[in-house]
Amino acid sequence: MLLPFFALLLLAAEPLDADFVLKGGQILDGTGKMAILGDIAVKGERIVAVGSFSVPSGTKIFDVSKFIIVPGFIDLHTHSDYPLQKVPTNANLNYLFQGVTTAVTGNCGSGPVDTEAYYKALSKVKVGSNVAHQIPHNDVRRAVMGNVNRAPSEVELKKMSDLATKSMKDGAWGLSTGLIYNPGTYAKTPELITLAKVASSHGGFYASHIRDEGSEVLPAINEALTIGKEANMPVHISHIKVSGRSVWGKSGDVLALLMQARKDGIKVTADQYPYIASSTSLTATVVPSRFREGERAELVKRFEDPELGVSLRKAISNSLESKNGGADLRIAYYAPKPGYAGKNIAELAKMTGKSPLDIVVEIEKNGGAQIVHFGMSEEDMRLFMRQDFVATASDGGAKVPDTSSVPHPRNYGTFPRKIGFYSIQEKLIPLESAIRSASGLPADIMGLKDRGYLKVGYFADIVVFNPDTFRDKATYDKPHQYATGINHVLVNGTFAIMDGKATGKLAGKPLKKTDQPR
Repeated sequence: MLLPFFALLLLAAEPLDADFVLKGGQILDGTGKMAILGDIAVKGERIVAVGSFSVPSGTKIFDVSKFIIVPGFIDLHTHSDYPLQKVPTNANLNYLFQGVTTAVTGNCGSGPVDTEAYYKALSKVKVGSNVAHQIPHNDVRRAVMGNVNRAPSEVELKKMSDLATKSMKDGAWGLSTGLIYNPGTYAKTPELITLAKVASSHGGFYASHIRDEGSEVLPAINEALTIGKEANMPVHISHIKVSGRSVWGKSGDVLALLMQARKDGIKVTADQYPYIASSTSLTATVVPSRFREGERAELVKRFEDPELGVSLRKAISNSLESKNGGADLRIAYYAPKPGYAGKNIAELAKMTGKSPLDIVVEIEKNGGAQIVHFGMSEEDMRLFMRQDFVATASDGGAKVPDTSSVPHPRNYGTFPRKIGFYSIQEKLIPLESAIRSASGLPADIMGLKDRGYLKVGYFADIVVFNPDTFRDKATYDKPHQYATGINHVLVNGTFAIMDGKATGKLAGKPLKKTDQPR
């Protein structure tokens, strides 16, 4: 007796060999397509099946029927370079609880210059998430020239190019610049084009904290586009924003420029964190670059100089005035006086009976501080968020809760805030688009070919979360709070989080561009 055709198909389908199966979840695969109901099978470090399939009896099954399954998130912009080399921040728990399985370092032009040594250090200490590094222009320039305000000589430019070449050969993914920071702020466009060409020749991309995010934001973006065009490489605008009350509402102009560039065939993308405050050093925020040459001791001396001191104080005073008299600048960390953390410059001035300028001078003379800067509007931020070429990225770093700092909540909450609050709760963007902005899109921006999607053969970087409870808990006043709603996080097929609890497994690895499948 002949069996029906469908029965023959069932007999022909051999049970799949898998270590375990995530069964019955809503699968959002990172492409931006609508969710499908299905299963995912993992064997070793890889995904071996997606959809509907059979497995031998006894295979471990995880029922995720009440949850959503997505690719592990890729954070294109972190400053975790040094924390990831130390215990306990090497576990990267504040990111794992957001669903981040890959952290990109070397951002804003800062980080280890020797990519080979950096990757070896990460492998030695072991890390909770994967790590991909970029050539950090500021520190490359500093290694060759120090913190000086001049163009490099031919010999110096050759040395910088050699360092960049070695970094790319050792597995870096591109060139990163931070053009408001020292010493990169002193670099002119031709220098940046020369180094970008090095990264381009190895298939890298150009990521930039552009030269100005305020009144000169459009020329700053044009500079980045010029560098990409001349070096024949993709351009990526880091933490896209319009910063400063005087430029609120200019997000439309920025997007018009970028959209026209994309229409003209330029590969340009951006990333963004879903907050109206940024965070960086007080020095970079209020002290003009012309006063920042050399080491901090030299900056301190300039305060006492009869002529320069007057000019320096006036420049800082003008900057504070444009920042709501210092009320927009909240101290995140100041080592000499931990009690300053969480208070803004205007509050500190009132508390101490000093002027906001006096507070800044005191801080700068004593080593500087990290600050949180409330410089953006909600409307501009939401408009950037809705663009299909803008990825989600934190601009934060690996941390563990402590009492000495009040950092930006983005360190703990970026991804659940974008996905849980703005997409699921506010319905500002479709969930499938929010997931793509955190997975498939950043993978495409980097040229990362085996992560960022839920596909057979890809590494099993997988996140399972509860859409009802996946939310950020970190606030500006109480930022050291892990996100909620994560059920499972897999890094290279290993459970870093299982049933909402960290397993202690450190399965992350350095990712080298040179190891990418061709």
